[in-house]
Amino acid sequence: MIKIDQALCDLCGTCVGVCPVDCMAMSDKILEIDEDTCISCKFCIQVCPMEALSEGESHEA
Repeated sequence: MIKIDQALCDLCGTCVGVCPVDCMAMSDKILEIDEDTCISCKFCIQVCPMEALSEGESHEA
């Protein structure tokens, strides 16, 4: 799962542009990720100029 640090995100849209499954969107002045659609390719993390995105921990037992 990809985590978003909303305090760092400047809504530039770079991550939205590289997402191969279009799971990212900006609404109400925040970035949102559809976790059901996200394939965790991490392209968004690689291109974020603000380093606002990171890989979240898996909650598997």
